[in-house]
Amino acid sequence: MSEFDALQAAVRRHAHERQAEGRACEAFLNALYHALRAASGPGLPLNNVTLEFTPDPANRLRPVPAGGFHAAWMRLGLCEVLVRVRRVAGAFQGEYGEGGSFELETVGEDELIALARRMLRDVADTYAGTGQESARPLN
Repeated sequence: MSEFDALQAAVRRHAHERQAEGRACEAFLNALYHALRAASGPGLPLNNVTLEFTPDPANRLRPVPAGGFHAAWMRLGLCEVLVRVRRVAGAFQGEYGEGGSFELETVGEDELIALARRMLRDVADTYAGTGQESARPLN
C-alpha cells in the first residue's frame, strides 16, 4: 500500500468519528448562540445576535481531523467575535475573541448562560481597553 493509499484509508476510517465530533461542536455553537440571545434574562431576548458558521482559520487540513476546532462568527450588535470549539475528553474546550477561553464538561442551560454573559463582559472589556491584553506586542 502506498503512502497515498494509507492516507486515504486513514481519512475514510475515521470519517464517522470526525463527523460526529463536528455535529457536536456545531450543536454547541448553536446552543451558545441561543444562550447569547437569552443572556439579558427571561423575556428579554437580544435580537441583534447572529451566528455564521465558518471554517476555523487555524485549521490546516480539510476535513478537520478529530480533536480539531470548529468555528463560528457571533455577531453581537456592533461587533463580531470568532468562537472556536473542540471536544477534548468529553468536554467542550474553546476560545473566543482576544484571549478568552472556556472548558465545559456539563453543557446545560445555566452553564451556557454563564459562559454567554462572561463572553459579553470580556468582549466589552476588550473594547473598553480593560481586557486581559489591552496592549499587545507587535511581534
